[in-house]
Amino acid sequence: MLTVAAPLELAIDARLIEVFACAEKLSVGQQTAVAAAAEIAALTIQQRPAAEALALWLADAVLAQRLKWPAPVPLLAPHIRRSELHLAPRLFAGDDTWLKACCLAYARAAANACDLAADLVRRAERLRAVAPKLRAKGAARAVVILLHEDAISPASTTTWMSDRAARRLFERLVTLGAVRELSGRDTFRLYGL
Repeated sequence: MLTVAAPLELAIDARLIEVFACAEKLSVGQQTAVAAAAEIAALTIQQRPAAEALALWLADAVLAQRLKWPAPVPLLAPHIRRSELHLAPRLFAGDDTWLKACCLAYARAAANACDLAADLVRRAERLRAVAPKLRAKGAARAVVILLHEDAISPASTTTWMSDRAARRLFERLVTLGAVRELSGRDTFRLYGL
């Protein structure tokens, strides 16, 4: 609880303890995963109106627990409309508008995740297609790592190839359209699909 409250600069009080206790109950309850997520967000906003970030984080955490995911994924915060947050407390008055808003937000998040997955598949196929064209020693190993990691730096490949060879390999992969430079910096660059 403290590890969540501290970065958000929230004082731990009886209301916050009640919210966390309710989150634990909802993560194993009988209602649907989205309904449980909507309820914990509504309760959090009702108890601590200034803790919207916590409410959205807890909703995603409860959803992840209910769906037996290994970790929460930020789905609700990027896809719920700010104007819909005021609907949350109405859930306890029998108004299901907040639940519908959460369902739509999670649907938008799922559609976005599908789009991202399709894009990653295309990029992975492109990387596999250009892999035979790479002549650098250790290029095959770098390709495998790129396919399994979110991002890597050329420095992480220097155990099996020189620093210069690693930089040239990644620059060639960018030129071939197989990977992207993710950091936008001139030094300590990160590359990934």
